[in-house]
Amino acid sequence: MQDIIRLKTEKFEDEFLSPYAKKSIDSKGRAAEEENDPFRTCFQRDRDRIIHCNAFRRLKHKTQVFLSPEGDHYRTRLTHTLEVSQIARTIARCLSLNEDLTEAIALGHDLGHTPFGHAGERALNNCCPLGFRHYEQSVRVVEYLEKDGKGLNLTAEVREGIMRHTCGEQSSTLEGQAVRIADKIAYINHDIDDAVRGGVMLESDIPTEITDVLGNRRSIRINNMITSVVNNSKEQISMDSETYTAFNKLHDFMFERVYRNPVAKGEEGKAVELVERLYQYFTENPDKLPEEFKNMLEKHGTERVVCDYIAGMTDRYAVQVFNGLFVPYSWK
Repeated sequence: MQDIIRLKTEKFEDEFLSPYAKKSIDSKGRAAEEENDPFRTCFQRDRDRIIHCNAFRRLKHKTQVFLSPEGDHYRTRLTHTLEVSQIARTIARCLSLNEDLTEAIALGHDLGHTPFGHAGERALNNCCPLGFRHYEQSVRVVEYLEKDGKGLNLTAEVREGIMRHTCGEQSSTLEGQAVRIADKIAYINHDIDDAVRGGVMLESDIPTEITDVLGNRRSIRINNMITSVVNNSKEQISMDSETYTAFNKLHDFMFERVYRNPVAKGEEGKAVELVERLYQYFTENPDKLPEEFKNMLEKHGTERVVCDYIAGMTDRYAVQVFNGLFVPYSWK
């Protein structure tokens, strides 16, 4: 009798969602088969599992752009994730796509991100001979690292959307494609907001050839970008050429003005060195890893397990571990 609630949702999806949407009933399923939940569809369960996992909570103490900023209003990896989710769900709703699938992908897309943002990611990628990419690590988190090695057993569609959220081949679902473009819309606009707050740039610094198309305020730019996506997407998610060209110019402007700015990124060299020192130490001393990671060494190898440990750290925990290993304590 309880299954009626889930079945009503699945019937609604079948009747009212776009023919291009991914219906819950059509999911490819999970690696380990499970009984259906009486109340929630498979994608709703995935969303809930992600929200309640340890890696999701740690995002609140991981860098987005500015390392450990002194202020309550700068973005963290968690607030970035929530903004991506909101934008992606707006796109999904306007296009009659599956909002639950969209939200699950959005909430899980950065679970594998390192401490210290992309600086930490680059450091691990340079150190580890196996390479390191945060989107692959996000999938590793949900497939294996969560729940003491059992993983979250998410659906294939959510895992694929997470894997393809940033570069390379597009997701096979429009919901995954919506998250990919929402991620770009979110970070380019909130990074402008944080850079202005930090005194790195002024909103008026953005060239008029960009603002004439996208707008001169964050809310206007986001609205115009979403409008372009909604008006130009059908069988795949896309913007119109004028908006997309202006977006790319804005992206280039931000790289020059913010992402490579010595004021905004002045501490990144220290962060890179910290991550590299931690990687070197634990690969040379795997017996010093926490017990749960030592238990993974035989199956996954030292390099990958050390990456798992470091990538899971928050900024402040990474500093704490570094200080404990390399900074002498005062004698008492």
